[in-house]
Amino acid sequence: MRRTIPFVVTIAMSTPTYANENVINGDFSDDMNGWWATDNVTPTATDGQLCTDIPGGTQNPWDVIVGQNDLTLTEGEGYAFTFTASANAPSVVRAVVQEGQDPWTAFGSVVPTVTAEADTYEVTFESGASMDNVQVVFQVGGAAEPWSLCLQQVSLIGGAEIEAYAPDTGPAVRVNQVGYLPDGPKRATMVSDAKEALGWALMRGGKVVLEGQTAPQGVDPSSSLGTHLIDFSEYAEAGDDFTLAVGERESHPFRIADDVFAPLLGDALAYYYPNRSGIEVDGAIAGEAYARPAGHIGVAPNQGDTAVPCQAPESSQAAYGEPWTCDYTLDVTGGWYDAGDHGKYVVNGGISVAQLMTAYERAPDRFADSDMAIPEMGNGVPDILDEARWQLEFMLKMQVPEGQPLAGMVHHKIHDNEWTGLPLMPHLSDKLRELHRPSTAATLNLAAVAAQGARLFAEYDAAFADRLLDAALTAYAAAEATPDLFATPEDGQSGGGPYDDDTVGDEFFWAAAELFMTTGDAQWLTAMETHQPPMDVLFGDAAFDWKNTGALSYISVALRAEGLPDDQRAAMREAVMTAADTYVAVQEAEHFGQIYAPEGYDYDWGSNHLHLQNALVVAAAYDLTGEDRYRAAVVEAMDYIFGRNALNISYVTGYGTHYAKNQHSRWLANQLNPDLPNPPKGALAGGPNSSIQDPVAQRLLKGCAAQFCYVDDIDSWSTNEITINWNAALVQIAAILAEY
Repeated sequence: MRRTIPFVVTIAMSTPTYANENVINGDFSDDMNGWWATDNVTPTATDGQLCTDIPGGTQNPWDVIVGQNDLTLTEGEGYAFTFTASANAPSVVRAVVQEGQDPWTAFGSVVPTVTAEADTYEVTFESGASMDNVQVVFQVGGAAEPWSLCLQQVSLIGGAEIEAYAPDTGPAVRVNQVGYLPDGPKRATMVSDAKEALGWALMRGGKVVLEGQTAPQGVDPSSSLGTHLIDFSEYAEAGDDFTLAVGERESHPFRIADDVFAPLLGDALAYYYPNRSGIEVDGAIAGEAYARPAGHIGVAPNQGDTAVPCQAPESSQAAYGEPWTCDYTLDVTGGWYDAGDHGKYVVNGGISVAQLMTAYERAPDRFADSDMAIPEMGNGVPDILDEARWQLEFMLKMQVPEGQPLAGMVHHKIHDNEWTGLPLMPHLSDKLRELHRPSTAATLNLAAVAAQGARLFAEYDAAFADRLLDAALTAYAAAEATPDLFATPEDGQSGGGPYDDDTVGDEFFWAAAELFMTTGDAQWLTAMETHQPPMDVLFGDAAFDWKNTGALSYISVALRAEGLPDDQRAAMREAVMTAADTYVAVQEAEHFGQIYAPEGYDYDWGSNHLHLQNALVVAAAYDLTGEDRYRAAVVEAMDYIFGRNALNISYVTGYGTHYAKNQHSRWLANQLNPDLPNPPKGALAGGPNSSIQDPVAQRLLKGCAAQFCYVDDIDSWSTNEITINWNAALVQIAAILAEY
């Protein structure tokens, strides 16, 4: 966990009972020897158990703790953490073996609902590091009413055998669990080592409607599974309750319908309102489960975003190699919380709002006022633009004011000065918020999205459009004057991620392109030519993301730039078409219909959204040519997202039979607190990440084949995060699918 924990140490440690036992006095036979507690509880140890009354009215699990410090873990060693617990009323206990200081890395945890009947709970884990400052803590705060807890036989024994994690992958036949378009491709993947073709049957309501033979594909390199292809594209009749069967093995059910993707756009967009900062989330609008007070508006214990100072010089020294601060504060309320934490990052927010606005700009007639559940519905502005404005207003506030050093530049990010734990509602965090040093990348992000917003808002709010354009011009000029002020990897050690980027030619091109499309001024054509990224490096394994925006701007120019010289626009269109052909070829070679296959199948953080970004390049090719093979490839790309994958899971919450629901979030945290909700329907999980950076993934997924480097666990922040930019890709593709 990542937080500062107040505690009171009781008595010095004594010798463990067992050779491999780490916990001191785990049977409580020696009174409270070795144990400590927060000062709001007074535990007692009698008759072999520790009991204490837990106060009601606390906010967070770590507000009340019983624990033990200074335990030792050895890298590569297996451990079994067990305890027996009971309570006078059903209550949640978060039991964690964790690093005893910031960032409070959790090695093993279990979060049971403890009842009056004493039960034993266990978790085994392999330590990813050697350290001697480990804690065992029982975090029992956060309940509205007081209750009582008793603990027995707390143990942390080394030398434990770690049972290999085996995910439940369900039926061997993997399908798009949401469904297929009647006139679209319909393919499924069966997991089998059989060398010969097998008979399959398409079932509807238990009756066979089509039969065929599988096509053996051999071993899939992204999953190490033997696979067969099932192609039932010839079947075009709409209906519900379809399954695919190969012998006794039958898939999850699915639909075939023209409207199979229809709800996705609304649900994907609905992700943003509950993630707004600085506004009360109204349960009558978002759903009662998602209602919450406004976060970071300065209401105690929250310090708020109303007057945020810059980093202290000593913090910036570590981040940038030289001290930096400022003597002003900024009101940076509003915007969207970026991901599972409470940080707000301009570069990630930039590409997110850009993709929402691009979805609107591609097909404005598809979006209307009052077609989203947000407070602004009914104001005469398409709701998707209202949602975009919430982020744009925040980004404008991040610009350095006139008269200050680096005026016109944009602060890279704002977040807590220390890591916070899970779960934690935004309005309950008491951490100091800090502005981080401006960066050229953040400044150009504002220039790009403000320029785009200026042309989209012109017909709805001319004054706001003018304000956006002024900010864009100021930002671009500031970036030209300071072209090499970069965020660093070191500026991500405490409280938030770094979002470092030291190559900003793509951002210069993006901003210049948006300014040209808004103003038509020839100076921006010159700027585009100056900063145009080489076409042969633009579209890699993954087309674009927050750090690599060149392909995003190429697509925008190829589709929408009027007045561009014919040869320049033709070259950009050719680049988009070449990339689309490459991604289609990738999909044709992949066993599960993926449109993303990085070199060595080294899946990156947020691989699901990279998969969608590649599909958006192919969708652009369809817009340019009208060739049906591109449309078919975009449609088939959704098969992988909705369950035709090695894990047989839909990565969009609420879609399909078996879907991700425990994504990493501090307040959409039902896995940790049953009083909190899961992420809303339409939230995209990050997906397989070969680097498995978090302890949960490292414990469960060591040596995983690419597609298996994922676990639906709230503590697996490297594989199971939710973010505004990943859902932005889902919004954009959903708008296109609705049209298809």
